[in-house]
Amino acid sequence: MKLPPGVPLAPLCAFAICLSCAAGAAGSPAAAAEQPRSVGMSGQVPFDRHLLVDQFGYRPGDPKVAVTRDPRAGYDKADTFTPGTIYQVRSSEDGRVVFTGAPAAWNGGATEDSSGDRGWWFDFSSVTAPGNYFIFDSQKNVRSATFQIGAQVYKDVLKAAMRTYFYQRSSFAKRQPFAEACWTDEPAYTGPDQDTQAHDVTDRANRSKIKDLSGGWFDAGDTNKYVTFAVPVVHQLLAAYQENPGVFTDDFNIPESGNGIPDVLDEVKWEIEWLKKMQYPDGSSALKVGEIVYVPAAPPSSDHSPRFYIPSCTSATIASAGMMAHAAYVFGGISQLAHDAADLKVRSVAAWRNYQGIPAKQTSCDSGVVHSANADWSADEQAAGSVVAAIYLFAITDDAAYDNYVKQHYKELKPYHDEGWSRYKPEQGEALLFYTSLKKADAALKSAILADKLRDAKSSNVYRLNPRDDLYRAYLHEQQYHWGSNNPRAQYGNSNMDVVAYGLDKSSDAAYAERALGTLHYFHGVNPFALVYMSNMYRYGATQSLNEIYHTWYWRGTKWSNALTSACGPAPGYISGGPNANAVRDGVPAALSPPAGQPPQKAYKDWNAPWPDSSWAVTEPAIYYQAAYVKLLSNFAQ
Repeated sequence: MKLPPGVPLAPLCAFAICLSCAAGAAGSPAAAAEQPRSVGMSGQVPFDRHLLVDQFGYRPGDPKVAVTRDPRAGYDKADTFTPGTIYQVRSSEDGRVVFTGAPAAWNGGATEDSSGDRGWWFDFSSVTAPGNYFIFDSQKNVRSATFQIGAQVYKDVLKAAMRTYFYQRSSFAKRQPFAEACWTDEPAYTGPDQDTQAHDVTDRANRSKIKDLSGGWFDAGDTNKYVTFAVPVVHQLLAAYQENPGVFTDDFNIPESGNGIPDVLDEVKWEIEWLKKMQYPDGSSALKVGEIVYVPAAPPSSDHSPRFYIPSCTSATIASAGMMAHAAYVFGGISQLAHDAADLKVRSVAAWRNYQGIPAKQTSCDSGVVHSANADWSADEQAAGSVVAAIYLFAITDDAAYDNYVKQHYKELKPYHDEGWSRYKPEQGEALLFYTSLKKADAALKSAILADKLRDAKSSNVYRLNPRDDLYRAYLHEQQYHWGSNNPRAQYGNSNMDVVAYGLDKSSDAAYAERALGTLHYFHGVNPFALVYMSNMYRYGATQSLNEIYHTWYWRGTKWSNALTSACGPAPGYISGGPNANAVRDGVPAALSPPAGQPPQKAYKDWNAPWPDSSWAVTEPAIYYQAAYVKLLSNFAQ
């Protein structure tokens, strides 16, 4: 997850967000790959970062509201802006005016505490004709980023987001045509005493315990692999497919493309195959695979350090039971995966039995010797994981014992101890809702779960759009601007779409969808930085996207370090951790502002540096942030 103090690395320097670059520097990927839409007329009008739109675009029938910002607090408070009274939507091809209106002051002209900005909204929802556009302030003679209106504006964005999992694959060659030339690499961690010959860290000299634990995904900006950390990822990607199967086609340009299986399931299967290797014959599971030293891996195949695993642990065992059972259910609907489904059913039952046969659950398996983050689950977390597992085991077996377990323990899950239902531990809230779809679900429990979810939706400002809540139309409670804030942000959107998916409040479907769309637009540039919170997305239509992320592959001083100033930059599509109001507490120097000393929404900086900068607390991507965003986006990528 992060590098510790004192790690010797090449000299590094901070790089602030490029807030005025619409295209890359000469020779950079952004310059070489122009935006896919026409920018003919827009090239004659200065881009202004105070005028905010979704930089990828909007579907024809969706609400469309541009936000204009005027900084009043924070690092940019001197960068003030007052809009003109007339705004236009213009064609970026020929400058034709298609809509004219006036921006309306947000919240009576108030300054928002969480961003330090005041602003205006400009509603242009009536513009539905497919095409390429920009918002033009006719009095200031400045424009927004260009954007597209079309039925499939997010199709390629979804592919870019999903393809990050391919680049995160361990022990797998990234070669053309599946990897772009900039991001090719040979298989990582397949050398002596690495993942194909991983040693038990508790008995390192015992060669009888060497295991082939190759495969799986790198967890985040590090290259370690964790069973428990895979839980929300596997469950959310499977749930995304279940709810919107049509968007997950078989053409995402991964090696399995064209095999007749949706590529999202091929990618999940890659992780599942690793989970199978982590499982012992008795059904238990090893916890974690990684290194005991910190080594930059740029590219990953250059790292020849020995690798170790933490042996069986009850938290990993029950986590595997749930993931394997869920995969068995979904794979069972794909004829080519029938054998895999049958195998996973046996394995998940074995994991469940092993876990239930150990009365005292293990909560201190991870000593930290294998880097980096602690993979243990508390006893309460394991108890909740067992309910999730029981739900999917019931789905694939129809065994009433699992159903009874769910009925006895379902209130131990996170939705019954937090508002927002799925903003944290999303796999738990999603599992409860999935239970209600099963034909043999207990009728009383089904009604109770649905009523409780609706009650949550009616009582929390996680749901629906309250115009006074957030200038940027994607409200996040200030307490959620912590390390990895982009994760709960995406889950706010997912929690809203769950109401729609399960038909709980049909008269208000549009309001829940608008709230989720606002969250998506935030990721796509409607935020205080006018920044797409995805790496290197210029070729996909972004005017400004993340240029740096904390990742050992895309390290500072390498050709992957910056999307605008280095030869390649990071691969496209990674979601970063997001603004972190606790950045100083999490190790970022107080003198580094931003992210330090800012309103919560401005607690971000576009940089990748090790300790003492500790950029991992702000810009590191992770496979679980990615899954949350993919699930949100899949609702609108039709």
